[in-house]
Order: sequence, then structure tokens, then C-alpha cells
Amino acid sequence: MATLYTEQSKNVTKTWLLMTVFFVVVILFGWFFSFYYDNPNILYFFVAFSVLMNFFSYWFSDKIVLKLAGAKEGKREEYFDLYTSVENLSIAGGLPMPKVYVVNDVAPNAFATGRDKNHAVVCATTGLLALLNKSELEGVMAHELSHIGNRDMLLSTVVVVLVGFVTILADVFTRSIFWGGHRRSNNKGGNLLVIVGIVLSILAPIFAMLIQLAISRKREFLADASGALLTRYPEGLANALKKISESSQPMVRQSKAIAHLYIADPKGNRRSSFGKKVVGLFATHPPVEERIKALMG
Repeated sequence: MATLYTEQSKNVTKTWLLMTVFFVVVILFGWFFSFYYDNPNILYFFVAFSVLMNFFSYWFSDKIVLKLAGAKEGKREEYFDLYTSVENLSIAGGLPMPKVYVVNDVAPNAFATGRDKNHAVVCATTGLLALLNKSELEGVMAHELSHIGNRDMLLSTVVVVLVGFVTILADVFTRSIFWGGHRRSNNKGGNLLVIVGIVLSILAPIFAMLIQLAISRKREFLADASGALLTRYPEGLANALKKISESSQPMVRQSKAIAHLYIADPKGNRRSSFGKKVVGLFATHPPVEERIKALMG
């Protein structure tokens, strides 16, 4: 039978696998660049840079996420209900008290980030704090703390840096083709290399999306279930999800790189039913209706 500890182990394994795949992909990009421009020093640079990026993404991804979200640290005196909810739930869950951050945004949302439970952060928007009552807020914070306990956010936050970097590499190569520069001549297959490079540049964003989708939707169901066990009141989270889903307000500050970290889509809930079905095929979160049904069941 799967436990929270087996899920933690799986997520750690997935993180190392993702970082290994990233290393290989960057090396392949470096080899292609060095071959295309007939300069082996480019490959050496990419090898060194990929190692540094893996290190950087592991140790500093939480700071990058907070910067992208525009989050500020939430003081106990100013956000008493949020702070005490996180504090009490951390004690109940046997977790160290994470740092509490707040995003000044009327759209209700929340996320967790950090490389491990000792360096974790939970964040909520001011809109979430205004919309939910105490039991509902506790349900959401229990969900986010469960991501910390399950080590989901380790995998999620590493994705932010690594996937974004692969996409940037593809964009750099595409621009370099149009800018020109020293490269292998046509009799060495230069035209073929250009075609291959363009194809790789097109496929790279798709590759990035697939990696983000590799963050299984089951992680959200697991966090919902773990959060319900932590509060012993599944209706709190269910009611919170219902209120959040009914809000059509998009977040003012959005970034595709961290959209999968939030408990709800930062773009809001303004799509048509057909649009929701199409987007749902590529979503990193399961439909809210299914999550509420599972909680109430």
C-alpha cells in the first residue's frame, strides 16, 4: 500500500531523473551548437553551464518562484489568521514551520515552493484571504503543506528553472540563424543543419510542455487527500475549491513557468465549456469537480 513516504521517495527519484534528462538535453544542444558553428568551446561551455544550472535550480528555485509571483513575506501581526493556520497545521502534520508569503492580488490562489520541508514556503493571495472563512483557509493551507510533506514542490520548482532554460536555448538558436555568424559551409551540410536547428527550436517548447505535464495530476489528488486527513474536515477544502473555481478573476501577475504550482489556474475561469475541455487535455491539475467529488466521497 502506498504511503506518504513512498510518494516522497518517488518524487525525489523523479527530480533526479528530470535533472539528468535536462543535463543530457543541454549537452545535445551544446554539441549541435558547437558542430553548427564549428567551435568545440561552445560544447565545453554548455557542459559547465548545465551543471551550474542543475545546482542553481535545486538551491535557488524557490527564490525564483517568489520573485516571479511578486510575493512578499507575510508577518504574523498583519496576516494573523493565515500565519496561525499554517503554524497549527505544521505542528499537527509534524512539519517545520514554513515561511509565509503573500501576493497582493484580488484573485484567490495559493501555492507552495521550496526544495525540502526545512526550506519551504507557502504563499496565498490577498484575494484568497478575503474570500475564504477560517475552515476553508485551513483546508487550502493543509493542501499546500501536504505538497511540502509529499515533496511535490521539489519536483515542481525544479521544473520552473530547467524547462524554462531549455526553451530559452531554442529561442537563442532560432535568433542566431537570422543574425548569421560563422557556421559550417553548405558543402558540409550547412543547409541541413539549419533545417534541423529550426525543427529543434519548434519542438523545444513542446518538450517543455510535456515535462510540465509529467507532473502527474495524481499529485493534486494526493495533496487533497493528505490535506483532508490533516484537518479532519474535507468539507473545508471542498468548499474552498468551489469558491475559488467560481471566481473568474485572473491574476494580475502571471507567468507560465509557475502556473502549475498554484492551486487554481492563474488565468481565471473565463473559458467556455468547450475551451475548458480542450485546455483540460493539457492541464497539470484535474478538474475541480472531480477533486470536490473525491473529497466529499
